[in-house]
Amino acid sequence: MPQVEVTIGGRSFDVACEAGEEDYLRGAAALLDAEAAQLSSQIGRMPEVKMLLMAGLMLGDKTAGLEERLRIAERRLVELAAMVEELENAPPRVVRETVEVRVEVPVEVPVEVPVETPAEGPPEGHVLLPEAHLVRLAELAADAETLADEVERG
Repeated sequence: MPQVEVTIGGRSFDVACEAGEEDYLRGAAALLDAEAAQLSSQIGRMPEVKMLLMAGLMLGDKTAGLEERLRIAERRLVELAAMVEELENAPPRVVRETVEVRVEVPVEVPVEVPVETPAEGPPEGHVLLPEAHLVRLAELAADAETLADEVERG
């Protein structure tokens, strides 16, 4: 059986343990030593037995608190696992929603625009515009349609 030397509260102890548990023992001794150091800084020097008792009680208190938190976490885990199972086994929910959709289909309407001035000239009271002006007016009309659509959509 291996012997491990540990230091707790500035005092060395030889402790026997099972083979392979040496690192675990050193870790536990380090926790106890940290509690003993805290006690020494608060109270000062005290008999070895009292120091070990107090350090052990402090570790026991911390352990009891952690065990309670673990029990609460385990209960919550069981609750959450039950909720997950319930959701996985529940029939799928179908959500039906009516949505009004307005679709506008652009329609091209052919318009005949004379490019050249007819020999007889425009009818009385009418003026023929140059082609560049007609193109620009068509562009402005398209822009106006786009703005109207945006206003309707909000």
